[in-house]
Amino acid sequence: MRERRGHGIRPRDAGDRLRAFVRIIERIPAVRPSARFGDPRSVQQILERVLRDPRYQQNIQYGEPRSGHPEGKVSLHIAELEAGLERLRSRLPSDEAYWKLKFLIHVHDAFKAQAQRDVPILHPQSHASLAKDFAAEFTDDSDLLQMIQFHDENYALWQQFERQGAYDRERFDRLLQAIRDWDLFLAFLILDGSTAGKDRSKLAWFIREVKQHVTTHVDESWLVQPADNTGSPAK
Repeated sequence: MRERRGHGIRPRDAGDRLRAFVRIIERIPAVRPSARFGDPRSVQQILERVLRDPRYQQNIQYGEPRSGHPEGKVSLHIAELEAGLERLRSRLPSDEAYWKLKFLIHVHDAFKAQAQRDVPILHPQSHASLAKDFAAEFTDDSDLLQMIQFHDENYALWQQFERQGAYDRERFDRLLQAIRDWDLFLAFLILDGSTAGKDRSKLAWFIREVKQHVTTHVDESWLVQPADNTGSPAK
């Protein structure tokens, strides 16, 4: 039988090539898939992976005392937020919410060391964008990723309101559309904005603005007192 040329391959070659391809695939290291949170244990496991990541471990040592962050290092900021989370825990609806907040606490500022300073929140080299990209290596939960991206948006809107007596409504509307779980997002903003050196009245203003547009169980009574150096509530 005359061998066909130009199209296809001979059957014996197809089997050889397939087996060679399989051998190549088997040598490629397995890639750990992203996970969508849905079980508190899975959230814990993902957080444990974050805590073991060398980039995270190095970056949280970054920071000096400054306005709004008298604690200095990112690691100390994380410790403050974790203390606040324990004080807020009884108000949370589930263990899953608790561990999601813990994930946000550890990731949201973890890339300030590499970030370009004084750029817009959506700039690819902002600390929020870098943290979101890092988090996306561990989860495909789009809502959590958006929370990381926009965790300073409330402060930016408040700055506009403070300077001008009004803020960019289109920007606010985009934020309202970007976040789905406003209970979780507001709880995180309360934790992030209730540390020593921060004015909680800005949070109260933002909560009032949000509640005019979305349904949320969070209100101003959720605002937590920062702890002083002895661990007792600050006055």
